Amino acid sequence: MARQRVGRGGPGGTPAPYRGPGWLRSPTLGVDVGGVIVALSGRDEDTSFFGSRPLETPATAGVFEALAALTTGLFAGRVHVVSKAGPKVAANTRAWLEHHDFADRTGIPTDNLHFVRERRDKAPVCQRLGVTHFVDDRLDVLAHLETVPHRYLFRGGTGEQLADPALPDWATPVDSWAEVVTLIRESLAPPS
Repeated sequence: MARQRVGRGGPGGTPAPYRGPGWLRSPTLGVDVGGVIVALSGRDEDTSFFGSRPLETPATAGVFEALAALTTGLFAGRVHVVSKAGPKVAANTRAWLEHHDFADRTGIPTDNLHFVRERRDKAPVCQRLGVTHFVDDRLDVLAHLETVPHRYLFRGGTGEQLADPALPDWATPVDSWAEVVTLIRESLAPPS
C-alpha cells in the first residue's frame, strides 16, 4: 500500500493539509441573512430591510432559538453568517444584528460574520471555513457552493409559501427553522 506523502503542497512550499484515512471535517454551518435570518417583507417599505427603517424588519420565525441550539450543540461554535452585501447593506446588517442582540441570543460571535460583494463569492468563503451545511433562500447561491455537502433552500423567510420548483438533488427545501434543525440533526446522526 502506498503511503500518502505529506509535505510541500505546491510551488509556494506550504504544507498540504492531511487528507488521509481518519481525517474528518468538523461540521460547520453557514447561514445567509436576507430571507433566512431576516424576514423579507416584499414591497412594504416601512418594514423592509432595504427601506427607511431596517431595524424594524422582523426576524424569521424561530431563527434565534434554532441558531442558539445549533451553535451550542452540533456545531460547537462553528456557525458563520455569510452574506452578500455592499457597504450600506453590510452596515444595516451589523446594526440589525446588534439591535436584536444576535450574538448574545445565538452564541454566534461578530467575528463569524462575513460579507461578500457577489453571491458567487460565498463559495470560496465557505470552502476556507470548511462549511459542511449551508442555509440560503436562493438556489443560484447554493449552486455555487459545490464544496458544501448539505445545502438547504430556505423558503420560510418570505411569509408566503412558494411553489415547488424542480429542485436539483443537491438542494433540500426547508420551510421553517424547526425543519432545518431536524434535517441537520439527521444528517449528522451516526449511521444505524
